[in-house]
Amino acid sequence: MRGINERGAFVMELIRGSHNVRARHRGAIVTLGSFDGLHLGHQALIRTALERGAREQRPVILLSFEPLPREYLQSADPPARLTNFRERWRILQSLGLDALMLLRFDESLRLQSGAQFVELLTSTLEVGALVVGHDFRFGREGEADAEFLRSAGLKYGFAVDVIEPVLLEDERISSSALRQALAAGELERAQRLLGRPYSLRGRVVGGQQLGRTLGFPTANIRLRRRRSPLGGIFAVRVHGIGPEPRGGVASLGTRPTVGGVEPLLETFVFDFAGDLYGLELEVEFVAHLRAELRFESLELLVVQMRADEAAARERLA
Repeated sequence: MRGINERGAFVMELIRGSHNVRARHRGAIVTLGSFDGLHLGHQALIRTALERGAREQRPVILLSFEPLPREYLQSADPPARLTNFRERWRILQSLGLDALMLLRFDESLRLQSGAQFVELLTSTLEVGALVVGHDFRFGREGEADAEFLRSAGLKYGFAVDVIEPVLLEDERISSSALRQALAAGELERAQRLLGRPYSLRGRVVGGQQLGRTLGFPTANIRLRRRRSPLGGIFAVRVHGIGPEPRGGVASLGTRPTVGGVEPLLETFVFDFAGDLYGLELEVEFVAHLRAELRFESLELLVVQMRADEAAARERLA
């Protein structure tokens, strides 16, 4: 079902909304959830779906939501977002899925009953099998849980695989645990939960060029409406400038010394003097160096930046 690009590689298909479901999508193995972070628990769901798809020679579709349900339900104080759409897309495409189906989570979807949700799965997708986590809940008041889906499967003729918690040293791997690790600057723990280093991805935009004036030109990536669980100064590796990642030091925060308000990821790339504007970069966080601080003068800030550069080079050596 996947298309093939000009390089001969398979490309995952994007299905935006149930009205874009086509005949080729029906009968698929479907795994459901928010999949924020795509940690090892999420990967276990996807792996199970792919294995069943291979056995039954069916396409495999991941069904998720934008915005994420908790972002909609807690709009005044949403949880920190672990992966934006572009980051989720890039990771999911590398896993071998046939399609990503996105439903817009709004008031209509929030009020949908469990029976209505099953109607979407059976009449629109004609789902061959579902793969869900043990704690999956959807529909009005969360009535469409794993047991509800199992009962529906017996009635409508689709299988349901329920995946038990994936543990790391007796800790259940979850998006909440990952947010806690990142908020605490525990990047090694976050990497164990993810199975890969944590990173942020975005396009480099123009800034005030204060860093260049101070001798530390930075590549700036705006977080826009996204809330990040991370904050502070980090040793990083930057992907997307050339064939190999480049070391650097990054600040993720609001820049209190210069009266900043908007959260910004500013990265000083070591030993690089080129133009990065407009380039899409991935910043991999290697080590948390310190918290973001407010300095009484730019001179004091520069002294600390030199110390941060030295510390980052040492951690990356």
